[in-house]
Amino acid sequence: MVKNKVQLITYPDSLGLNLKDLNFVLLNYFKEAVGGVHILPFYPSSGDRGFAPLTHLVVDEKFGTWEDIKEISKDFEVMVDFMMNHISLESKYFQDFLKKGYDSKYADMFLTYDKVFGDEYYKEDVEKIYRPRPTEPFMNVHLPGGIEKKVWITFSPDQIDLDWKSYATLDVMSKFLEKMKSSNISYLRLDAAGYTSKLAGTSCFFNQEAYEYIDWIKERVGDSIKLLPEVHYNYSLQLNIAQRSDLTYDFQLTILLLNAIYFGNTNYLKHWISIRPNNVVTVLDTHDGIGIIDAEELLPDDEIERTKEKLFEKGGNATMRATGMNSDNFDVYQINCTYFSAVGDEVLYLMARAVQFFLPGIPQVYYVGLLAGENDIDLLEKTNHGRDVNRHYYSLDEIERELRRDVVQKLISLMKFRNNYPAFNGDFVMLDSNNTTISLKWSFSGYDCILNADFALKQMIIKYSVFSNGKMEWKEIDIGNLNSIINYEDFHH
Repeated sequence: MVKNKVQLITYPDSLGLNLKDLNFVLLNYFKEAVGGVHILPFYPSSGDRGFAPLTHLVVDEKFGTWEDIKEISKDFEVMVDFMMNHISLESKYFQDFLKKGYDSKYADMFLTYDKVFGDEYYKEDVEKIYRPRPTEPFMNVHLPGGIEKKVWITFSPDQIDLDWKSYATLDVMSKFLEKMKSSNISYLRLDAAGYTSKLAGTSCFFNQEAYEYIDWIKERVGDSIKLLPEVHYNYSLQLNIAQRSDLTYDFQLTILLLNAIYFGNTNYLKHWISIRPNNVVTVLDTHDGIGIIDAEELLPDDEIERTKEKLFEKGGNATMRATGMNSDNFDVYQINCTYFSAVGDEVLYLMARAVQFFLPGIPQVYYVGLLAGENDIDLLEKTNHGRDVNRHYYSLDEIERELRRDVVQKLISLMKFRNNYPAFNGDFVMLDSNNTTISLKWSFSGYDCILNADFALKQMIIKYSVFSNGKMEWKEIDIGNLNSIINYEDFHH
């Protein structure tokens, strides 16, 4: 049973130094505000902040052990990452392949160019490949016996793509999944799920094969673990995934809300709300950048452009992608910026979070967003990695300081309200509103709550009914008084 509560997204070493620190922070500071936690990769890894795993079988000792994961799961639902598309260059599997060549029992795990396209190099086929980096997705490797092969590297030379048609791959993945099943995991986030399906003459992105691989995983983990494929792409794909998977992401909300905040027009946002699926995880911020591709066809091109320009003004930096049309055709794939810096205003930031929490789905809040963190320019300059602007490391002392900020306390109050108010377990409707406002309502068992937000006037009112003196009465709270929104005794009778 999925808890209908806000979840936190964090690295294992971003709220304190390790998993034990993370559990301490969750229990002591966010017990009522958070019902689950997505712990970003904690496996031994050779790069990409954990997304180049050597294995999924063990926890990197610098973070802790599987027992620490199980300890967290006693009080919180746990989501972990399962890297479907690739494994580390330094993994024992790929290193054995490099050492023994096709005598390695893992040789067939890895996707080489010839498996998909044959021995001839066809430029026109390669140019059709959709990829998140503006480089060709292959790397030459030398095997024993003078054999040279092009291995597929969708993301980086450190991340070697897997061949999901191979028994060797399925055997290793089965062992990984058995470990997940025995570790009290509630959700698997299927990282880069769309890139697993490689077919000559296509974009090699999220075709029917990818769904078959997801189904294969579901057969092995059963209903006790919910699957969440991770895909940044046109919204139509999100609609399809929602019909085929337990959950899908609403990445579209992130930039549609920013567009409404920047320019005061809520019509594009409300159109998406009217057509989006409900079995979604809603996010405004993640460890990745703010997706631009997710808004395509939901925002006109000129609206996307001026939203991008605003983000750059707020200190965002771009991650580029190749469109798949030709190798010189690049555009902005994501913009790296904290959501708090992207909004640039405490009142509007809380309004954006309120809209997120009032939409159907499981809300997730990234740890930097939870503490209303601004762009970490020092870390960016230190690493020269664009996404690090949104990947600050918080010490326990720093967390205590940030918790004293008014905007953080109000956000926590909103999260507690979302977790505990009964109406959020009922029926949702979007009420009529004008071009600058949005009105969202939930109803359940006599309880009703309504969010009225005006992005042009920077005003927000939450109305909710409570049981008092033997009858239901309405309470009304504005954004300045969010700290007083929680009174659990009012919610139950």
